[in-house]
Amino acid sequence: MKNILFVCTGNTCRSSMAEALLRHEASENPRLNLVIKSAGTAAFGSQRASQNAILALQELGIDLKTHRAQAVTAELIDQADLVLAMTNSHKQQLLAFRPEASHKIFTLAEFSSGDNNQNIADPFGGNLTEYIECRDEIFFHMKKLLTIIDSQIGDD
Repeated sequence: MKNILFVCTGNTCRSSMAEALLRHEASENPRLNLVIKSAGTAAFGSQRASQNAILALQELGIDLKTHRAQAVTAELIDQADLVLAMTNSHKQQLLAFRPEASHKIFTLAEFSSGDNNQNIADPFGGNLTEYIECRDEIFFHMKKLLTIIDSQIGDD
């Protein structure tokens, strides 16, 4: 079993969409046994996902209505096998907060594509088109992430 934690700022847009997208995609592969969570570096507990994030995922048949934001904690990082931040800034915050976890903290683009300079832009406050573009960018990396995880099955 792999425990994956996605991290952004408020846990209402990017990381919540990433969590739901991976959960949805992983559910189609019975070999995968994943625990998937998300959190924010500046999240206010129990906030709902943004309406446009809900709508962007609804287009794919994924329900984000029950999501509630949570702040990233040492316990969440410690429980995770892999921590995927949406930006280099988030990654640096996590490394400063939990330096002993540096071996498992990456940006999503860095881990999935080897691109440590790519950030997933924050659609917060943007229109639905911006959220859909963000969702599609996350989904692009999610497919690569799933390939990597699937190749590691049996390595645990």
